Amino acid sequence: MLQLTRSVSWQALTQLGEVTRNDRIRDYFTADPKRFEKMSLRVGGLFLDYSKHHISDEVLTALIELAEHSALVQRRAQMFSGDIINVTENRPVLHTALRSQANMPVIVDGKDVTPEIQKTREQIRAFSEAVRSGEWKGYDGQRIRDVVNIGIGGSDLGPNMACRALLKHRHPEINFHFVSNVDGNHIQKVLKRLDPATTLFIVSTKTFSTQETLLNAKTARRWFLEQAGQDADVGAHFVAASTNRKAAKEFGIREENVFEFWAWVGGRYSMWSSIGLPIALSIGYEGFMDLLEGAYEMDQHFIDAPMESNMPVLMALIGIWYINFMGAETQAIVPYDQALHQLPAFLQQLDMESNGKSVDIFGRPVDYKTGPIVWGETGSNGQHAFFQLLHQGTRYVPIDFIASLKPEPGTEEHHFALITNMLAQANAFMEGSQDGSNLDPHYSCPGNRPSSTLLLDELTPRNLGALIALYEHKVFVQGVIWNINSFDQWGVQLGKRIAGEISARIDTDVQAFDPSTQGLLALVREYFPAGGENSKPDTVSTTGDDVAKNRKGAKAATSSNTKGATS
Repeated sequence: MLQLTRSVSWQALTQLGEVTRNDRIRDYFTADPKRFEKMSLRVGGLFLDYSKHHISDEVLTALIELAEHSALVQRRAQMFSGDIINVTENRPVLHTALRSQANMPVIVDGKDVTPEIQKTREQIRAFSEAVRSGEWKGYDGQRIRDVVNIGIGGSDLGPNMACRALLKHRHPEINFHFVSNVDGNHIQKVLKRLDPATTLFIVSTKTFSTQETLLNAKTARRWFLEQAGQDADVGAHFVAASTNRKAAKEFGIREENVFEFWAWVGGRYSMWSSIGLPIALSIGYEGFMDLLEGAYEMDQHFIDAPMESNMPVLMALIGIWYINFMGAETQAIVPYDQALHQLPAFLQQLDMESNGKSVDIFGRPVDYKTGPIVWGETGSNGQHAFFQLLHQGTRYVPIDFIASLKPEPGTEEHHFALITNMLAQANAFMEGSQDGSNLDPHYSCPGNRPSSTLLLDELTPRNLGALIALYEHKVFVQGVIWNINSFDQWGVQLGKRIAGEISARIDTDVQAFDPSTQGLLALVREYFPAGGENSKPDTVSTTGDDVAKNRKGAKAATSSNTKGATS
């Protein structure tokens, strides 16, 4: 089987990397005055300018050939149709089905899952409308005024980011809080501000066994019972987004208030499912559907557009160029919009948890770099913090600038300054100090730093949905070309498993751990005598699923789903 780095496309790009390494981006514009028109495109309410990249026409052509010679077309079709592409867990990957507006059958294990998706949507609609209207009452008859989402990872980052981004659409009489950190100070700080009689908790956990989420949920339940209600009242104040109805019911949640989602929904792709319940409660069900429709619009573009005008494909290929051929280690996400301040953290998980892999789908070590380190901050703050390193430091960091064009009423002057600062920075990164040769070296900025600019006409639910789907597909494309599984996260599971083992063995079998861990555990025991029995978490699942079942048949699935992975 031909390895990726030995393919004709890869070898051609390697040579182009050497030939064009010293090219100046500004010279590409001089050579082609229409470069901006050629290297920009619009999808719905999103506009992408990728002209300020260290990419010649020849490089772009070679990158597109790399995509065309990969398994992208096949794997894309498999993802949307429900074939198993998460080969290590033997699962399909169907977050796209959750936002589909086509009402077409999607078959998983011989069963059309579309009716289940529609049923859960209707459940979200009815519940969100009841809470927002005040029809849903707490144990003493008062309406809900605070909603607390308890989750971690994808069960927190997606809805948290979306609710904050769409804050101007929020219900004016309901406040939203997100608790994720297992540090007890996090939930205690939130609970101090709440009235139990008017608070609704959403326990967001696929398996209802995630240690951090369950600890926080049990603390919230204990607080509720101590402050106000009785066991019978828990059902009026706690609901769950989970696949484990039995565990949710044992917690005290009414069966009709368990919002289902499915094993084929990955955590970092789950905001389109019932994990998005806080979004529907915040902006209303119609707004939630607008979010899904925007993502669906990007899905259709991703399916239908040719490679050379396909926004997710182009963004993915640009990233591959920098990671594999130009030596970049990181990718900066810089939104010039305070409402998007959680977006870098969300995209960090999406990208790094998906493509942070060192073996291909066949289990062979890769001999090329995969996912970058993704990081970022809002633009104005970044200008007065890390931009110095980007302008004059030794690191080579591609940047995604993101902004919405339409200002909020009364903020026009601020917004104009915001947008012009962003455009100035993108220009400065490319141009540098144009007379740098005549400057004291301390003042000189070399420029030639690449960036994309993504503009939203307006920060609406629909445009936000399209933006998130754009990055989801970008990550997917890169994973396909690198021939890795973007949909498992066994490194995450390792940490969970060892945490459970340390908790269980702290009093009996610490010799099983390395000397450093043993020494640190000795210090911990000074603060938790007798192993801290009252503070030990319940036994939790380390994988959330039956690992043996997931792995069964994975080898066969790998073989049948990855033919033609490289060329």
